[in-house]
Amino acid sequence: MKSFCQWDGDTLVLNVLGKPSDKRDAIGKGKGNQLKISVTAKPVGGKATDHMVKFLAGEFDVATKDITVVFGRFNVNKQLRIKAPKQLPAVIEKELADR
Repeated sequence: MKSFCQWDGDTLVLNVLGKPSDKRDAIGKGKGNQLKISVTAKPVGGKATDHMVKFLAGEFDVATKDITVVFGRFNVNKQLRIKAPKQLPAVIEKELADR
């Protein structure tokens, strides 16, 4: 994947560079083939990833069960699959439109 996001049918595949223990939950900018996403949760036992999934569910207007962590549950480098997102954050919309 040359970008941090791509479609696989109706599923959005995201490569993420996570930043746990941040001041706020936020979707940042793309950095190479990863999208920076910050969360307030501490990286203990996958809790930061779980928190990220809950945060992103709201951002994409999907249920948490519609987001799958393909790899990276205990690592800052992750790949997520988001099934049929009802809305897209601006940075992702722009990335998909620029291709």
